Amino acid sequence: MDEILNQLGGLVLGSVPTMIFFILLVITYGLLVRRPLDRILAERRARTTGAVEQARGAIAAAEAETSVYEDKLRQAKAEIFHARDQKLKQWNAERDSAIEEVRRATQQRILAAKQDIEQSATSARAQIEGMSAELSSRILSAVLPAGIRQPEEVAQ
Repeated sequence: MDEILNQLGGLVLGSVPTMIFFILLVITYGLLVRRPLDRILAERRARTTGAVEQARGAIAAAEAETSVYEDKLRQAKAEIFHARDQKLKQWNAERDSAIEEVRRATQQRILAAKQDIEQSATSARAQIEGMSAELSSRILSAVLPAGIRQPEEVAQ
């Protein structure tokens, strides 16, 4: 057993430089590879997280701009509809006033035509009455013999 222990001791003593070399290799790996790699990965993660946050900020800004745009569009539509309604009211008022003016003019023409008709009828009645006396005397003179007196002559 002493021999085994001596062999083990020799192996351990022979492996000490290998262990020291391995420890130095691990430390060197940590300093030369691991730290810069962790730093680069952290920077990349920060950039990615920053880019995601920046994208979220851009999305929020775009949504805000969209909201402002939609509000402006809604206001513009409301103004257009209001202006259209005002124009329609104005046109309807103009149409109504034109119709009323035409109605008044037509009423005046109707009244003037009625007056003309009444004047014509009155003059026609007067003319007919004037001619009826003359016609009746002619008819009587044509129907009655010449020696009988006519009612006009009797009345005088």
